[in-house]
Amino acid sequence: MNDFVPTTCMRCAVGCGHLTEMTDSGYGIDGVRGDVAHPVSQGLACARGIEETGNADGERLSKPHVRRDGELHRTTWDVALSRVIDEFRDILTHDHNGVAVLGSGQQTNEAAYALGKLARGGFGTRYYDANTTLCMASAVTAYYDAFGSDAPPCTYDDIEAATTHVIWGANPAIAHPVMFRWIVDSASASDSRLLVIDPIETQTAARSDRHIAPEPGTDLALARAILARIIEGGNTDDEFINRATTGFEATRSSLPDPGDAAATAGVSMSTVDTLADALEDTTLVYWGMGVNQSAQGSKTAGSLIDLCLATGNLGPGSGPFSLTGQANSMGTRVCSSKGSWPGMRSFTDPIERRAIAEAWDVPVKRLPEDSGPGPVDIVEAIDDGPVEALWTVATNPAAGLPDASTVRDRLEDAFLVVQDAFHTDTTELADVILPAATWVETNGTAINMERRISRIQPASDLTSNVRTDLDVITTIGKKLTPGLFPETEPAMLFNELASLTAGTAADLSGISYNRLKDERAVRWPAPSATAEGGYRYYDDGEWSFQTLSGRAQFSTGMHSEVPEPTDESYPLTLTTGRTIDEYNTGIRSRGTGSDHTDTVVARVAPDTILNLKTGADNENDVIEVDSIAFLSSRRASVPVRVTSDEAVPLGMVWLPIHHPATNELTVAATDPRSDEPNYKQCAVALEPAPNAITAEETARTKSTADD
Repeated sequence: MNDFVPTTCMRCAVGCGHLTEMTDSGYGIDGVRGDVAHPVSQGLACARGIEETGNADGERLSKPHVRRDGELHRTTWDVALSRVIDEFRDILTHDHNGVAVLGSGQQTNEAAYALGKLARGGFGTRYYDANTTLCMASAVTAYYDAFGSDAPPCTYDDIEAATTHVIWGANPAIAHPVMFRWIVDSASASDSRLLVIDPIETQTAARSDRHIAPEPGTDLALARAILARIIEGGNTDDEFINRATTGFEATRSSLPDPGDAAATAGVSMSTVDTLADALEDTTLVYWGMGVNQSAQGSKTAGSLIDLCLATGNLGPGSGPFSLTGQANSMGTRVCSSKGSWPGMRSFTDPIERRAIAEAWDVPVKRLPEDSGPGPVDIVEAIDDGPVEALWTVATNPAAGLPDASTVRDRLEDAFLVVQDAFHTDTTELADVILPAATWVETNGTAINMERRISRIQPASDLTSNVRTDLDVITTIGKKLTPGLFPETEPAMLFNELASLTAGTAADLSGISYNRLKDERAVRWPAPSATAEGGYRYYDDGEWSFQTLSGRAQFSTGMHSEVPEPTDESYPLTLTTGRTIDEYNTGIRSRGTGSDHTDTVVARVAPDTILNLKTGADNENDVIEVDSIAFLSSRRASVPVRVTSDEAVPLGMVWLPIHHPATNELTVAATDPRSDEPNYKQCAVALEPAPNAITAEETARTKSTADD
């Protein structure tokens, strides 16, 4: 009988436990099932997590490649790494900011820690991001503002205990299926309810007791209308506000008239009252990319936290719960030295900088004094300087960043190193390709969205000519910064990381591989071998926060216009979202070869299509359902297949985030505080395609590397 290896699914951030069945010998696994002993999922698993663990799909990278004379050619690891090391060394000799690095929430904690250690302590670059800026940075900013610390205060234990569940700008039925099952089960009780706020009638909204559809980009106005109405009705929890918060009066004085704010959001006052009344219950407020991926993301996330503070919904069974995107996005926040030093040590605190420099045995002056820009500005710095080289690890900026055509032009101007397990839009542009292992071939740990850390264990041998992320990172690091990696094994890197977090807000020092073997998963903070974190900031009826005042801080954000409003030339609003069983930028789900060229499907309301027909000058300008049309923004025009969908409101167009054409259109505006891109709204026009143009002729194609 084959052995089953306990591990954690890296498909999303729920952190389900899997048992993967090893083959008798060699590469591959024989089966996957839920692990009943895992404290997170207790045997539950979703179909997509099982399928994508057992079947990697996508086009695997099997050989290193280097570009010569404009073409990619397969080569040896020695040649590929030598090219990378020589180029990086030459650039770093004259500018430590000349090499930029983009990591990912798909890495293990150990790989993320090592990459951050090399980027910050080896290169000394400001131009480094771990990809969380693309999904979680606005939530992180709001948590720091309110609580002085990152990460949700809530845990999965609170889902069952909650009476009301408010899901705002998220679609967990698609993005987090196992967690959504818990929410639905809890909301099905006779005294419970599920309210969903989203412009689109998503799969999550279809299961709700009430779906509220605000105008795109008006989430902050709606949240402020709700808070104003709660205050008008005298339904605030004054005892909690006086005991545990500060800044409430400033928030009260900054609030708009609730009727005006409701009108801005395009909802009725009765709808506002429904939401205000719901918060009188023990309520969990969940939010996702529909809130975060906005130029107002930080302020909107802060306003959702304010709703919880004002109604006393902070404590077991309630609170503000941001739904993490990528599988190990929480791990990159804790470990990767992106926005904070390991353990969420303050990046700008000189005492913390010295402590990190001493631990890494590097000069303190080498460490950057600020955390630097997000991915949008990092790629822009290829144009403006100082970035000359970019190293991407398990991420696909050529498809995943907004205004993707401009991004690709900039990537072509840099020395581009792409480290990935699969062929992507970014590998097409690479000067060097480094083939990496998938999660079923990797040893390490990950942290889910409720702060539980668990093991990733290989259930398969590595394929020939493939190396783990950690192996590649430490090999490059040892050549460029000798002594930076005295230890390179995952367990030793984890111990090094855990020791750096001792005494911090995200203390992992009581966690070890041996403990994880016994307990499967442990929630931080865990300062001792028997300690495990619970609900944050609350203990036995008392609240304590890591703010200067020791109290939770209200916010005063006010609604403003979207970065790119509609006009006569671009009268429709584009929004983006997930589709079932799709994987990030789609490289493991959209197919390869001829399948890769499929035209993206645009979901449009029937009345929008009817209005476009009515406004057409002649029959050649009519857009028909299931026809090919062109969707245009101020940045690009892409072919789409138009489908009629009543779930999409009038005047909107919905595209999947997973297709490479989508971000040709999106605007590169970002939240001024979090740097998170405004993926969810931009102005577009839908126009008929000439009769002679077919989907196959207009769709983007890709070249395949020589292998």
